[in-house]
Amino acid sequence: MSDFVRSFRDVRVWAALTPGQMRRIGVQSLPIALFISVFTGMVLALLASYTLTGAVPLYFVGTMVGKAVMIELSPVLVGLALSGRVGANIAAELGTMRVTEQVDALETLAYDPQSYLVVPRVLAAPLMFPVVVALSDAVGIVSGWITSVSLLDLSTVEFVKGLRLFYEFKDIWYGLFKSMSFGFAIALIGCIRGLH
Repeated sequence: MSDFVRSFRDVRVWAALTPGQMRRIGVQSLPIALFISVFTGMVLALLASYTLTGAVPLYFVGTMVGKAVMIELSPVLVGLALSGRVGANIAAELGTMRVTEQVDALETLAYDPQSYLVVPRVLAAPLMFPVVVALSDAVGIVSGWITSVSLLDLSTVEFVKGLRLFYEFKDIWYGLFKSMSFGFAIALIGCIRGLH
C-alpha cells in the first residue's frame, strides 16, 4: 500500500494512462450496466404494483421504483456485474503481465509498475463507476415508468408524482458514493490479486 501511495508522485506516467483506463472501465461497461438496469426498473414496477393493492394509491409505484433504484439496486447490481467484468479483467491482465515477466521488464526500464499499472486503474474505477451508476439510475427509472404506463394503467403524471413524493437529493449522492467505494475496492483488489 505504501508503494501505491508513493507512486502518485509520477504524475506524468499515470496521468497519461488514466483516460484509457476510464474508457475501458466506464464506457465499455455501459452495455451490461444498462441491460441490467432496464430489467431492474421493469421488475420493480411490476412488484410494486402487486404489493400496492387496496388502500395504498398506485402512484407509490413511482416512489418505490425511484427509491429502490437510486439507493440500493442500481449501485449494488451494477457493482456486482462490474466486479465480475472489471475486477476479473484487471486481475487477469496484471496476472498475465506478471507471469510473462512484463512487470519485471518495466522495472528494468526504470518504470515504477505501481504508477504505470496500478494507479491508472485504481483512479479510473472510482471516477467511472458513479457515471455508469448515474446512467443506470436514469435507465432504471425510465424503464419503470414505461412499464407503469404501458402495463399498469398508471399515468405519467401519477408516476412522476410518486417519484417526487419522498425524493431527497441525498438519495442520489448516497448511491453514487456507494458506487465510488465499490469501484475503488474492485480495482484495488483486482490489482492486488493480479500482481501477487
